Amino acid sequence: MILDSSVRQQTYIEDCEVCCNPIEIAPQFEDSTLIAFHAQSIEQ
Repeated sequence: MILDSSVRQQTYIEDCEVCCNPIEIAPQFEDSTLIAFHAQSIEQ
């Protein structure tokens, strides 16, 4: 997974590379440094 540190706070959905289920990804950056990361399965 590649994260874009130019966007300070973001949320997006990406498919798992192993099982192909959707995952909500929410990284947060400060001065190009990852300070928080949250990932949650959104499989229904």
